Amino acid sequence: MPVDQPDAEPLTPYQYPNPPDALPELVVPHAIPTDERLWVPQAENVWFRPLCLNASQGYWMNLLRVRKSGVLSRHRHPQAVHGFVLKGRWRYLEHDWEATEGSYVFEPPGETHTLYVPPDVEEMITFFQVNGVMYYTDPWGKGMGYEDVFTKIDMCRKHFAAVGLGEDYVKQFIR
Repeated sequence: MPVDQPDAEPLTPYQYPNPPDALPELVVPHAIPTDERLWVPQAENVWFRPLCLNASQGYWMNLLRVRKSGVLSRHRHPQAVHGFVLKGRWRYLEHDWEATEGSYVFEPPGETHTLYVPPDVEEMITFFQVNGVMYYTDPWGKGMGYEDVFTKIDMCRKHFAAVGLGEDYVKQFIR
C-alpha cells in the first residue's frame, strides 16, 4: 500500500533499536563494476563478482560473467539455485530451453547440468544465488571437486590481495 505522507519521525519505532548482534545491511553499489579487479577469476574466460558470501547459512550470491563461448563445468547442487540473466544468454546441455536476458532460472536440488554459452554471445552475465555446495562431476556422476561459500571466500581473499585491494576487501561481502 503506498504511503501518501511520510512519517513525522524519520525513524519509526519498529526500525530501532537493532539487536546488538545483528549484522549490518549489505548494499553493493554498481553491482556490475567497471573496475575489472572486482571480478574474481574462476576459470579461463569465467569470472564471478561476489555480492553476498553468507558463511553463517552456507550460500552465496554473485554475478557470473563469461566472455567466450563454450562449455562450463558439469555440476549439481544438493539445494536449489536461483538465477537471473542480466546480459547475453546461455543454456544447459541437458535441456532444450535457453536462458536469455531477463530470464529467471530455478535449478532444482539434485539435478546435474552443464552450462553452455553459444559462440555468438560476446559476454554473458547472470546473477546466481547458490545454496550449499556446487559439486563438479564427470559424465558418470563421479565427484571431481566442489565449491562452497568458504572456497569462494578464499578465492576472493587471494584475488583481492593479488590485485592490490587487500585480502580483507572480501570482508564487506561476508555475512
